[in-house]
Amino acid sequence: MGLTGGEFVLLSLTVGIGAVLQVSVGFGLGMLAAPVFSLVDPTLAPPVVLLLAAGVTAAVLAREGGGTDLRGCGWALAGRVPGTAAGALLVVLLPARHLALLIAGVVLAGVAASAAGYAPRPRRSSVFLAGTVSGLMGTATSIGGPPMAMVWQRLSGPRLRATMSAFFLVGSLMSLAALAAAGAIGAHTLQRTALLAPAAAAGVLLAGPLTRRLNARHTRTAAMALAVAGAAGLVARHLGP
Repeated sequence: MGLTGGEFVLLSLTVGIGAVLQVSVGFGLGMLAAPVFSLVDPTLAPPVVLLLAAGVTAAVLAREGGGTDLRGCGWALAGRVPGTAAGALLVVLLPARHLALLIAGVVLAGVAASAAGYAPRPRRSSVFLAGTVSGLMGTATSIGGPPMAMVWQRLSGPRLRATMSAFFLVGSLMSLAALAAAGAIGAHTLQRTALLAPAAAAGVLLAGPLTRRLNARHTRTAAMALAVAGAAGLVARHLGP
């Protein structure tokens, strides 16, 4: 299915804004992009979103990788292994309509948890569990950020971004490998990724100057509002008449 000019502009803007958020706070591209991508073309989420997110997180890691919490990241990735397998199974078994509703539900749950300020202590068990949930959600819906953001929110800004980026780069590659093995990645996925990659690169380049000018709290609130709007549109499309 080809993209219209309007759809291309919408997806490019979504990716660019999501990349700025990903660079600024360590996650957000998946939460913002997955509902919009699913509205335009259900085959784009999760694989295209994961490929774009892997590129963005690699850029963040190259800049701030020295601050990574390697021990915490290791426990999270160990938990991501079973979650990734379960998420790939959901992609294979769930019809497109149900997968779209799952994406919407994950977005709304992530926003609600963030707004509630839930902050579990980053013990080994909680980090491992968060990694498992993130792997399941990230592979099935491309939205694996909220569990890790909650468990690591006590980390400082640069350390949080570096640790989240290291986890999501390796985790995204794990999820993509599982999806490829399940037959969920093909030429269509790679073509759409290449088409939208310039928007992701632009978001990465703009993130530095924009982050210094924008209020981080207000930016995050606006992004969450956009994510909720996308999720609501997805629900309306699949549950409406």
